[in-house]
Amino acid sequence: MSVVERQDELDLPAPARAARPVVNLMLTNFRSYAALTLESGRGSVVLTGANGAGKTNILEALSMLAPGRGLRGATLAQLSRKLANEDEDGPGSPWAVGATIEGPTGPVQLGAGYMPGGESAASKRVIRVDGETRGTSAAFTDHVQMIWLTPAQDRLFLDGASDRRRFLDRLIAGFDARHASLWSAYEKAMRDRLSLLRSGRMDANWLSSIERIMAETAVALGASRNEALAHLTAVLSEEDPSSAFPAADLALDGEIERALTAMPAIRVEDEFAHALSANRSLDAEAGRTKQGPHTTDMLVRHRTKGRDARHCSTGEQKSLMIRLVLAGADLASRRTDATPVLLLDEIVAHLDDQRRRALFSVVGRLGAQAWYTGVEQRPFEALGANARFFNVSNGSVTPASRSF
Repeated sequence: MSVVERQDELDLPAPARAARPVVNLMLTNFRSYAALTLESGRGSVVLTGANGAGKTNILEALSMLAPGRGLRGATLAQLSRKLANEDEDGPGSPWAVGATIEGPTGPVQLGAGYMPGGESAASKRVIRVDGETRGTSAAFTDHVQMIWLTPAQDRLFLDGASDRRRFLDRLIAGFDARHASLWSAYEKAMRDRLSLLRSGRMDANWLSSIERIMAETAVALGASRNEALAHLTAVLSEEDPSSAFPAADLALDGEIERALTAMPAIRVEDEFAHALSANRSLDAEAGRTKQGPHTTDMLVRHRTKGRDARHCSTGEQKSLMIRLVLAGADLASRRTDATPVLLLDEIVAHLDDQRRRALFSVVGRLGAQAWYTGVEQRPFEALGANARFFNVSNGSVTPASRSF
């Protein structure tokens, strides 16, 4: 590329908030990596390589240091490195992910792992913070928050409500660590109730106790979503109409969230607990809980065009998703003492130069550490010295000599 053709690197502003970047990442027996130590540093990271080289596997490893099942939603066994003749559906082998987070008072060591053995071991991650085992992955949110966007989410506005709900809850967890704990508590209570219903042991007192926990956490979860949506809407309202990424109008389609706008929380809690009690037989027969905050949908509308996101073009939908992710990161930087880590898988593949540069500028303004993946370096050239570049190939990662 000649000097004349070369674009200027972005002069990114100093971050407005402190980042809590991942400065070191270690993988053992995870996906395509037998062993990997990556010194990522405090800035953003660009991982380039051919399709199937293992770029997304690195982002997935990072996502295991956040509540939930990671950016692919894989089981713990599926994350194990598989040999050529190994059963893909088998229990897998042990794996581990470790990272050093640059915290406000010094480095923090986070770790997640899997040790197959029994039914309980196969269904639960091992969570460690500075070497101490913690009960749930919600413990990670005290030290780092992560928001991600992947090609699998390109159908976010076209697929089912569960995908949009998870997307929203991930955004909220980026600026409200309590939200992840509320969701974990609600899901556990819901699983306990269904297990009891399936067993046929209709212990009224026991069920009532579980249903009261469900009702309490459901109301707290719905209130958290309502509050978060109001804050996100405020951030989106600040958007300049000429921005590269369109603003959106957001709404929640959920009975708990709607009820909380019309009546006191204690009444919503009582009515939901009563509904759960009345629907025990129906839920037992269906094998699932038919109502609650786990059925809520997030509705998104392109503000300028006044069109539901599901009716927008593919490019407009992608731009809307990026805008929501950036709004979530912006809100996190305002409401906490740090910005979240952004995992952006193949995000620039379908963006023109204006939108790529706009994306890099916003991430730089927020002071967030972003992990980008792509097939080649050229789309990331505007990042220049603001990022570290690595080549990914066949389970290995090496520093890249920039070709621009």
